[in-house]
Amino acid sequence: MHKIYEEEGSFNFIYQLPQIIYSALITGFLTALVNKLGLCQNNILAIKKANLKDIKEVKNKELNFVIIKFLFFFIINYILLFFFWIYSVSFCFVYKNTQIHLLKEGIISFSTNFFTPFLIYLIPSIFRILSLKRKKERKVYMYNFSKLLQMI
Repeated sequence: MHKIYEEEGSFNFIYQLPQIIYSALITGFLTALVNKLGLCQNNILAIKKANLKDIKEVKNKELNFVIIKFLFFFIINYILLFFFWIYSVSFCFVYKNTQIHLLKEGIISFSTNFFTPFLIYLIPSIFRILSLKRKKERKVYMYNFSKLLQMI
């Protein structure tokens, strides 16, 4: 707030960059948590890999686990959404002159979180395409490097 006052309302991107990075990291952590609760492909694979004798038991167990995961997913999602909404509304109500700055920072954070997955998935895929075009002895190294990048 004080920096905005000192700069007479101008938007200083370099000064805001650490806050944008912190916001992206916190968002990444919360997204990973929500994805862990919201995705159920591992449970489906467990049902698929089950023996025919144990299929009903495994299916019931995994289905109950998926239901519990989805309940936690929706509860945590709506609680976070409610608190973020309350925080944003109260902040904009108290600090009316900083609404434009908050909007700019929100757009930058949203666009960063929107375009980052494209870069994260584009780089390993480029190495995989290159590994398909290389000679045999280099294919394995390029492919393994792309798998390493994908895990990161």
